[in-house]
Amino acid sequence: MSDLKKYIEKRKGRDAKFSKKFEEGYGDFKIGVMFRMTREKAGMTQEQLAHKLHTKKSAISRIENHAQDIRLSTLQKIAMILGKKIHVVIQ
Repeated sequence: MSDLKKYIEKRKGRDAKFSKKFEEGYGDFKIGVMFRMTREKAGMTQEQLAHKLHTKKSAISRIENHAQDIRLSTLQKIAMILGKKIHVVIQ
């Protein structure tokens, strides 16, 4: 385990607020990264995806870099255009 991972785990263990904020932020980050990787694997640029979604390239960039408060319906549209499906799990 890297020093960074050790620090994060230690801090999460002693600071509930940090732990909650970290998990929320990581979730947003992970969604954006997953969509960027899927888009790139499909051979599509942000501009091409934006065109198909009837939006601007900057909106796609925002989703990929800061996927906060993104609507599930938007995620589903993006997934459909990229030939994928969204699976939601509540734990």
